[in-house]
Parts: sequence; C-alpha cells; structure tokens
Amino acid sequence: MMNRLSNTELPQPAPRSSEPSQLAVEILERLKYRIGKDPKVAKPHDWLTAAILVARDRITDKWMDSTRKTYSTGAKRVYYMSLEFLIGRMMRDAMTNLGLMDEMRDALASLGVDIDVIAALEPDAALGNGGLGRLAACFMESMATVDVPAYGYGIRYMHGLFRQQMADGWQVELPETWLAHGNPWEFERRECSYEIGYGGSVETVNIDEEVQRYVWKPAERVIATAFDTPAVGWRATRVNTLRLWAAQPIDPILLDAFNAGDHIGALRESNKAESLTRVLYPADATPAGQELRLRQEYFFSSASLQDILRRHLQQYPDFTSLPDAVAIQLNDTHPAVSVAELVRLLSDVHGLDFEQSWDIARRTFSYTNHTLLPEALESWPVPLFERLLPRHMQIVYAINAKILIEARRVRYATDEAIRNISLIDETGERRVRMGNLAFVGSHSINGVSALHTELMKETVFADLHALYPDRINNKTNGITPRRWLMQCNPDLFGLIREAIGDEFIDNTEALQALDAFADNADFQERFAAVKRANKVRLAKLIQANLGIRLDPSAMFDIQIKRIHEYKRQLLNLIEAVALYDQIRSHPELDWVPRVKLFAGKAAPSYHNAKLIIKLANDIARVINNDPAVRGLLKVVFIPNYNVSLAEVMVPAADLSEQISTAGMEASGTGNMKFALNGALTIGTLDGANVEMRDWVGEENIQIFGMTAEDVGKARAEGHNPRAIIENSRELSQALSAIASGVFSPDDRNRFSGLVDGLYNHDWFMVAADFEAYAKAQREIDQLWTKPAAWYSKAVRNTARMGWFSSDRTIRQYAGEIWRAG
Repeated sequence: MMNRLSNTELPQPAPRSSEPSQLAVEILERLKYRIGKDPKVAKPHDWLTAAILVARDRITDKWMDSTRKTYSTGAKRVYYMSLEFLIGRMMRDAMTNLGLMDEMRDALASLGVDIDVIAALEPDAALGNGGLGRLAACFMESMATVDVPAYGYGIRYMHGLFRQQMADGWQVELPETWLAHGNPWEFERRECSYEIGYGGSVETVNIDEEVQRYVWKPAERVIATAFDTPAVGWRATRVNTLRLWAAQPIDPILLDAFNAGDHIGALRESNKAESLTRVLYPADATPAGQELRLRQEYFFSSASLQDILRRHLQQYPDFTSLPDAVAIQLNDTHPAVSVAELVRLLSDVHGLDFEQSWDIARRTFSYTNHTLLPEALESWPVPLFERLLPRHMQIVYAINAKILIEARRVRYATDEAIRNISLIDETGERRVRMGNLAFVGSHSINGVSALHTELMKETVFADLHALYPDRINNKTNGITPRRWLMQCNPDLFGLIREAIGDEFIDNTEALQALDAFADNADFQERFAAVKRANKVRLAKLIQANLGIRLDPSAMFDIQIKRIHEYKRQLLNLIEAVALYDQIRSHPELDWVPRVKLFAGKAAPSYHNAKLIIKLANDIARVINNDPAVRGLLKVVFIPNYNVSLAEVMVPAADLSEQISTAGMEASGTGNMKFALNGALTIGTLDGANVEMRDWVGEENIQIFGMTAEDVGKARAEGHNPRAIIENSRELSQALSAIASGVFSPDDRNRFSGLVDGLYNHDWFMVAADFEAYAKAQREIDQLWTKPAAWYSKAVRNTARMGWFSSDRTIRQYAGEIWRAG
C-alpha cells in the first residue's frame, strides 16, 4: 500500500517568481518539455499553450491553497449546477486576475512573441448560448472573488453550441470545434467517474418486515468522467473549480462485432455515449431530440450529485448535515431532475427513508428562474420520462402526492389551483413540469430582477407562491467588471483610474465618483476618444470579415443577443426600413449617420428567428447598396456571436438596444455591459432595465413603450394590431415593403408570414410599440447632435452602474440563500 504523507511532510516547492525573465525561462521549458518544440520552429499556437501552462502552474498553487483552506475550516460549499458556462477565452481573464498580465506580456515580448496575437488564437469555449451561460461564468469568477468555496457543474461539450455561418443571408449551423486540439486549462480526473443509468426496471427489496428498498436496474449505463478547470477570482483571492462531465461508454468497442465485420455497429455504444456531450441544446423538435436533451440533463445532474455526496462523506459521518455543509443552486430548470435524483440517491443507495431524503433535498436545493415563457419552463412527456427514468417517475409521483395533499389541507385549494401546483400537467399530453419540481424541491426560488420576481409571483408560480409565500425572493443579476470593463475596454479603465483612483477596482460602486467628471469638457473629450478608438477597432473587424466599410463617426446602434421574437430584433429592423424610407424621401433634412449592428444565433428549429436573421441580411443588402442613402444608414449582421465578439462590440456601442416586450425579459446582462462601457440605453421597462433606470436616472436612459401591465391588459382584453398598423403611415409602408418583396426580390413572399403575424395577433407587441420606439429613436438623434449632452449622459451611465456587479449579486446569494462564505 502506498504511504500517504501529510502536507507538512511533503517537500514544498519554492514560491514561483513573477519576474518576466523567470517567466520567459519557464515558457521555454514548457515549449521544450511539454510541447516538444524548439523556439526556432514554434508556431503561435505553441507559444499560446506554453504561456497558458506557465500561468496554470501559478493558478494551481492558489487552487490547492483554496481547497486546503475549505477543508480545514469546514466552510460551506456552494455547488452551481448549470447546463451552460459561457466562459469565453480564459487567458486574459486568468492572467489579469492573477496579477500577471503585464509581466507575461514582457516575458513573451523578450522572446519575440506578441501576447495580443497569440491570445486571439485561443478558442472560445463553446459551453453556452447566451445570457444564462454568461451569467454562470460571471458568477464563477465572482464566487472566487468574494471567497465563496464553490464548484460549477456542467457538461464538457465536444462541440457545444453551433458555429454560425451565413449562406445567402440564411443561418447555417456548423459544429464548433473548440476542443479539436485539446484544452490546456483543464485537468482530467479519472478517479472521479460515475455510472449513469437509463431505462430498465424498478424492483422492491425487503430489508426487514417493515422496511422496503427500491432498486433501479438500468438497461443502459454510461460513465461520466470529470474534467476540472480552475476559476480564478480577482487578485487570486480564491481559485474555485469548474467541473465538466464527459461521457464514455462502459464498453468502448464491441470487439466480436468488429471482428465479424460490423465496424459501425461495433461502435454504437461508444457513439451513443459520446452523443450525450457532443452538442449543447440539440434540436428538440423531434422525439429523438427531446430524449437526447433529457438524457443530457440527467447525465450531468446525476454525476454532479454523486460527486457531491462522495465529497460530503469524506468529511462528515452521514447526510443529516448535508444542508448545513452544502448549498446546491439550480440554474434554471435544466438540472431540475436533480431534485428527484438526490431523493433517489439518499433513499435507494444510502438507506435513508423517503421523508428524510425529501427534507434534506428541499433544504439543500435552491432554484433560479430565468424565464416566464411557458416553452422555456421545461416539461417532458410522461411516457418519455417514465421510460428513461422509471425510478424518478415514481419519486415525482410521490412528491406530487405529498404536495397536493398539503395544498388541499393547508389552503383548501381550488381544483384550478391544484392543477397549477401539480408536478404533472394534465391539460393535454401528460407532462412532467420541471419548473414546478424545482420549486417544490427548493427552499429558495429567486428571480433575477425586481420586475421579473414580482411577475413570477403573479403568473407562472402564482399558486405555488400562495402555498409557499416565503420562498420567492429577488437577486438582480450582475456582471463581472473585470472582464466587462478592465479587460474588454482597457483604455476606458485607464481613463477612469486616472480620474478617480483605484478604489473602484475592488469596489465597483466607487465608480460613482466619476459623476463629478460627467460635465467636464476635457474628460468628455478623452472619454469620446476612447469610444471612437473602440469603434475603429470594430469597424476594422467588420471590414476584414464582411467587406463592409463603416464610418466610426456615425452612431453605432447595437443589438446583440439570442434571436427571439420577444427580444424584438424585428421591431428594430422595421424601424430601420422606416428610417430608410424617410432618408430617401426627405434628403433635405439633417439626418444623423447611424449604423445598426446585429449579432446573435437562432435555435436551429426556430423558424421565425432564422427568418428574422435572413430579413436583417436582406435589408442590409438593399440599404447598404443604395446610393440615395448617401451612407447615412447602414445595417450589418455579424455572424457567429460569441464572448470574444461581444468584447469588441460592447465597448464600441453608442446606443444599446434593450427593446424586449415588457414583462418577458427576466433580467438581461447585456444591458449592464453596454451601460458600464458608456453606451446609452434605449429600452422598455423590462427586466433589469427598470432598476437601471433607477440607478442611472431616468434622464440618462431612453425608455419607451408599453409596460408589463399594459402588455398583460392588451393580451387579456384583446387589441387590434391591424388598426394600429393602418393608422401609422410609416409602419404600414415599412411592412408593405417587407411583405411585398422589396427586400427579397428572389422570393417576394418570403416575409409575408412574419408581417401577417403582426397584422393578425402581434403577440409580442411589435406594431403596438412601433410609434413609441420610432419617436424615441428620433429623440436619440437629437441628443446625438449635442455631443456635450450625449457624453454627459454616457459618463453618468458608466459612473452609476457599479451596483450591477456580479460580486454584489453573489454576496446576496451567499448571505441570503446559501448562508455561505
């Protein structure tokens, strides 16, 4: 047996130097001994890997210290379970937080290597889709920053979300190959492997005369293996762990079949296992797609919970202390099956009775809701759920019986309330409601903005809130200022630092001191120069990739987010067409030069969203090539939106489009990133826009349109979009142009369905809000012609956004939900 030495008996390595000369030596060592390259023949990607490995060694030292500290103090651990972690490139983030960026730049320069060149080669980790995944990444950085011991749990997608290309203006989905050449940041943990089962049957085993145990015998099994990536907090206060699961088959190859000549069939188990972690959000328009997504969600949920329980037993004698030692946060409904899985593991595997298991689970879990959209509150057909997870179906029914009996006894609930509370939707095809399961299985349910939280109580969870009135609370989202100011906008960061000192670096709310400079002409001039430089950088990227030339002196009006009808890219595009008509019709007026920039991906099976992308590209083709516009308006759709592209676009924005249908955006975090970087917001009173207005001042944000209450009333009472359209000359002309094929001469009916939807029901209030939106845009034009007034508001946006730091959000989670840190 191997002798285990205590930490005090182990030889301790000397502290690693941060001197550029020593870093250069280590880079050459990694290049030679880890990559096998002589510096004379090393390629840029070799230098990138070598530099990452040198930084990773220093991070690992901090990582081990953080782990030992957690064990020695018995600190409560937080486990953040999310199907997405949109972490983006890690090199700048990790080195900045480690305090090593300048030294690494000098070290590489001494070797003839430009750090900016090699940093651009690092692939974006394709582990997320949009705001949900980026929030999880910001939270991982902030949990380490504020010294909360935490693990993030997710899936190590081989391809993740698709890479978006354009073919004649249409979105084409291609595999993202971010892992093609490995990931130098991660560590494989072969010892952390767990069996995950599917299908099969459940048997009852009599333990004694009074006790029965349920034994699930899965028909299929795969292995989940952990890969760990360190998550570095600011100033390396703590290094936490992002643990991602890869799927492997029990038997990688059926050798008999292979030798018999069935070379494809011999690999079917391997291919089936690997399909679990190939793609994020496989299209679920088919039964096969739905099954794969449910398999994915159970796969990472079960592996994570098995890992949590194993770690708990290393420190504690049993699971009665689990809620005191562990907090598990469910990021949306994707990991909601964890509620049933934890009950199964505690009762079936570890021998607790159902009541104990349920009590422990409920006190351990908390749940973040991110949407009020019914289609986004996941539900699964009962036959699918029962076939794939038969024991979990039994547990769901047992939990449901407990909750519904309680509801009848405590509330004397109506039949309608019982139907809404039930974990099983009986209105059509019977389905398991994952949002309801997450709600009843958690001691805390939080929204992500003040408005969203109140709407949760009034809409999707109204009856559950009445049953459990103390569970719903608000935790308004935030963003990490390290990535979204310090790293993506270093010139603005430097300007602020010169003006107000260093306090804001560790306490973002100290940015308020910048208010004193908002009307200072010299500071405005320098602020505007930084903005222009960022616009020049974006313009160069667009010209290089798309061949479109932009004037950096024009207003850069940017809408970047997932393409969805409720986010209303369509409203923005219709207004672009109306403005196009006005510029051509009234050339004598002084029009403000404007560039409307779009980026975002549409779900592969979301027809209308993909049609909106095509419309954007068709409109762009016509407007950008019309000499009558005289360059006063351009429209650009930039393909393959990701974190790295956002880091270029956000600092370049003059105007931030946050125009979702009121009451439908839970929070948004893009709105915060833009405002922090000195963009003005045009938006509805939706999500965190409401709180942003309160913080930056209503005079410094352009709010328009219907409120959530207005939208609810219009939907309930009915509204007449046709009359609205016919009474608006600009709107009706713009829609007529779109519907008649002005922008699609090759298929004149291409967009008729989109336009008919606005005439006939206008669920997302595009027509209803058009006049208010167009009026707000012309007010923005007027403000743009007064640079002193514009930059006064822009500076105040930056100065007053400090509260929207994810550090503040995490401190609220830690203090009010997790009781950790």
